[in-house]
This record gives sequence, C-alpha cells and structure tokens, in this order.
Amino acid sequence: MPFIPSIAVSRAPSPRAVVLGLLALLLPLLSACGINNVPTYEEQAKAAWAQVQNQYQRRADLIPNLVETVKGFAAQEKEVLTAVVEARAKATSVNIDASQLSDPAAIKAFQEAQGQLSGALGRLLATVEAYPDLKSNANFLALQSQLEGTENRIAVARRDYIEAVRVYNTELRTIPGSWWASIFYPEAQPLQPFTADEAAARPPTVTFN
Repeated sequence: MPFIPSIAVSRAPSPRAVVLGLLALLLPLLSACGINNVPTYEEQAKAAWAQVQNQYQRRADLIPNLVETVKGFAAQEKEVLTAVVEARAKATSVNIDASQLSDPAAIKAFQEAQGQLSGALGRLLATVEAYPDLKSNANFLALQSQLEGTENRIAVARRDYIEAVRVYNTELRTIPGSWWASIFYPEAQPLQPFTADEAAARPPTVTFN
C-alpha cells in the first residue's frame, strides 16, 4: 500500500477571534489615549464629594455639645440657640448621593442648608463675647477649637471637590474626552460644583437687649 503523506490544513481564524485579537492590540493604545479618563475622573469627583459630606457631618456632630455648653452660661440666648438647632436639623436632613451630583437644584439645596447653619453658628459664637465666663470655659474652648479645625477641613474638602469636578467636566467638553464619552459613556453628565455663598460671606449682625 503506497504511503500517502498527510497535509495539514490551516483554518482561517473566526471573525470573533479576529475581533478579540484586534481589541487586544488596540486596548493599550486606547488606554494611552485617555479612554478611561471619564470614569476615572468621575470616581475621583465622587470620592471628593464623600469627603465634603464627611466634614460637614463632623461639624454637625459637634454642635449639640456646643449648644449645651453655651446654654449652661447663656440660657437667655434662646433665639440664637434655637436657630442653631433648627439649622442643624435642616442641614442634616438634606442629603445628596453621588447620583445627584449632576443636579444643580440638589447641590443648591445642600449648599443653602449648610450656609444657613454656618450663619447660625457664626451668630452663636458672636454672642460669646458678652459672656466672659463662657469664653474661658475649658469645654467651650475645646469645642471652639474643634469647630475651627472642622471649618478648615470643610474648606479644603470643598476646594478638592471643585477641582475634581473641573477636571471631570473639562474632560467631557474637550477632545478626545468628549469623543470617548459620546461613544463609550453616553450617560456621563457634567457635575455641579459649589458656588460662592454670598450670605455666608456677610458677617452676622448681633444685638444685645
């Protein structure tokens, strides 16, 4: 019986294999072109927002002790004390999750509530000038120091959030980020930054009867 050599028959790669191969080659190039920037910057902005909320919550947690301490020395300042308690209740009731960061009305409501609390706190601390014993109380001084530190942390957290939003929004509006967003992330929306709070910038008016 004569020997018949076998001949290997090569099969053409399937379309799926071709696509997968091309993707494997293109992914490093696409990544270098910033295809992942949109979700990356969005997550950074959300993380910065979480820090904003953490610092505002830290301030809210200090207020009950502050109010009780002031009440012990200046119980007659009922109007100022009540205003702080009510402003704190409103501020802690206005919550925003990451899905609402593109909603200007939600950001405005949060900012206004926190601004009202800042104003009420400013008026409360201003009344302390009329009570020397309270000004020198160790508990009050400790709380005042913690509040000042928290206000500084709030300012830093707000600044970091504003910068993270700027980077993300810029990516959505410029090339090639806007291309990647339209193709791969069509649900991506610009996020809302904080704006200057004119009411909080005005010093409180305090009168004593």
